[in-house]
Amino acid sequence: MSPDGLGPRRLVVLRHGETTHNAAGIWQGQLDSPLSALGEQQAAAVGPALAPLRPSRVVTSDLQRARRTGESVARACGVPLVEDARFREIHAGAWQGLTNDQVTERWPEERAAVLRGEDVPRGGDGESMADVVARVGEGLQALVGSMAAGECVVVSTHGAAGRAAVAWLLGLEQELAWRVLGSLGNCHWAELVEGRQGWRLQAWNASSGAPSRPGTSPP
Repeated sequence: MSPDGLGPRRLVVLRHGETTHNAAGIWQGQLDSPLSALGEQQAAAVGPALAPLRPSRVVTSDLQRARRTGESVARACGVPLVEDARFREIHAGAWQGLTNDQVTERWPEERAAVLRGEDVPRGGDGESMADVVARVGEGLQALVGSMAAGECVVVSTHGAAGRAAVAWLLGLEQELAWRVLGSLGNCHWAELVEGRQGWRLQAWNASSGAPSRPGTSPP
């Protein structure tokens, strides 16, 4: 409990619902792909699931898959929705729009490096995770600085950007976060609570229990 009796501050880092590209195993990066039918179901369920945390606002990436997911939370909780492009997904360069098989065939060494957890620019001219951490961290610094005691805020974002956000808050190196945390499932979230010595992970890959497709998909 904080000294003012309002409780600790909380952040919920939420990945968007499944997209048509996720379902097809396509690298989307910053392509503005829509939610699939399953993703719409997931988004509809996540708002009521997060309502008991009583968020005061939702901050969302400006890409439609994150915004649609964030809208569900804002609507269910009766709170405002604000866009912040700093919470966009990693830009995957020339990989965007290609399947995993196509990426592996054309960029075998770079794809293998990513799978090993190495930080290389995606698709040659795309972003590295260090680039994502820099912009997501800037967004989080501004957001946390604006939060009042006891406030809960939901950040509707993406897979790689979401893990980067959680690692930034926890002070984890990205390689360690990649190895230990893995990825957030579609419409799954992490809950972080601020303690006396910083932020701690309260929950990882929590979900509403809505149907999901097995396996993981590229950003």
